[in-house]
Order: sequence, then C-alpha cells, then structure tokens
Amino acid sequence: MTSFDELVAEAVAAPFTGWDFSWLDARSSTTPLPWSYDAEVAAFSAHATTLLDLGTGGGEWLSRLNPRPARTVATECWPPNVGVAADTLRPLGVPVVQCDGAPDNMSAAAARPGQAGLLPFRERAFDLVVSRHEAFRADEVNRVLTERGRFVTQQVDYHSDDDLHELLGLDPPATAASWLPLATRQITSAGLIVRTAMAGESIMRFEHIGAVVYYLKVLGWAVPQYRLDVFLPRLREAWRAVDAWPLSVCQRRFLVVATKPGD
Repeated sequence: MTSFDELVAEAVAAPFTGWDFSWLDARSSTTPLPWSYDAEVAAFSAHATTLLDLGTGGGEWLSRLNPRPARTVATECWPPNVGVAADTLRPLGVPVVQCDGAPDNMSAAAARPGQAGLLPFRERAFDLVVSRHEAFRADEVNRVLTERGRFVTQQVDYHSDDDLHELLGLDPPATAASWLPLATRQITSAGLIVRTAMAGESIMRFEHIGAVVYYLKVLGWAVPQYRLDVFLPRLREAWRAVDAWPLSVCQRRFLVVATKPGD
C-alpha cells in the first residue's frame, strides 16, 4: 500500500499546466450537477455565428466544444496560461486575446469597476458570450453582445470548500448561502434579461490524501489559510481515519443564462 508520505510527494511533484485536471481526474470522481454546462452552451453555439469564451484557461474546454462557431475568440488574463491556450486553440483557428481580468464579482471593486476588466472588442461583436468559473463584468458582456445575444455563465458558489476547511480543522467562511442573487442583480442591472438561474450541488470524491493535496496546491484560493508544511500533521491524521476514504466533498455551483433585448 502506498504510504502517506509517498502520496503527498507524488501530489507535490505532479505537473499542472493550463487548466488541465487530468492528474486529479484519475484520482477522484464527481457526480453531475443538475444541468450540463457543456450542453447549455452547445444548444446556443449550434445557432451562433460568433462566440467569446471569457477566461479560457489553457483552452481545454473550448477545444472540445462541439459545435463551435467558425468565428470563436477566447480571452485569458493569467499570463502563464496565454501561451498554453494559444498552442491548444491556434490550430483550431481560435485566437487567444490576453486582457485584464474583471474584478471579483463579490468584491467592492465590482460595484465600482472603472476601467478594470474592459473587453478589447467592439460593440455587438458576439452573439454568444460564455464564462465558466471566470469573473465577468456584466456591463461589458452586454456591450459586446449582439441584440438577442446570449450570455451563459457557470460559477463556483459560496461554501464550495466547506468540507475541506473542516478536514483541516478550520471554520468555513462566514458568507451568505449563495451569491447567485448578486450575480443576477449585476446581470439585470447591466440591461440583460435573466432566462435561467439555478443553483446546484455535486459530490467530489477524493480517492486518497494525495488527491486532496494536489487540489489544494492547484486551487490555492479554495482554502486561503492552507500551507502544506503547516497542515501536514492534520492531513496525516485525516488519512489515518480510514472510514473517511474516499473523502466526499460537496461542491456548489450555479448557472445563469441571460439574453440581450432586441427588436
């Protein structure tokens, strides 16, 4: 049997580029959400002529989207991912544009965005804009959408990592039950019409402690207080609790589909 130290060392050494979670996917499983983001986007992309993917990561998801409009553009704000995304998407005829990211939708800056998060595209350039787990400026989305264009976004909701906080002996963040109401207010205030707004949960099962260590390494914002050297004793103790494995973690998401009004 692989030891705790070996599992942790493997996770620490495991590579991560773009937004490729294949290493973790082989060591965990996730139950489906009440909706399929892929299916939601594909239903609109089948009839779209232009598409903008906000925060494409390494381009992994967009490269698999089918159908994909002939004129598709991606943005990415994290410099290390820009080249990865370009290598993935350039052969598919999809340009990647590096630009500043939008302010966190839950932050005070989102209410007073100023010049932050402006999209470098002309008005009414796209008839479909999508954002998966990426901050967005609803006013900019509205500006670049064509009349009757669609905006589809799936976001990570509050309390998605409460179980991992508890695993580490930390109190979960004291936040509202969901920021879906805030997202819908931002979207409607920008002039879009919300057609769908739903929250849901899925269960992620970590097969062993190494999968947890990898997740916390890659998604550093999930538990901001986490440091491997500090929490190593707690992780070791959790791994010894044999009945806890595979470890089930409840993850919370929400989906919003909105339309720009038109004649």
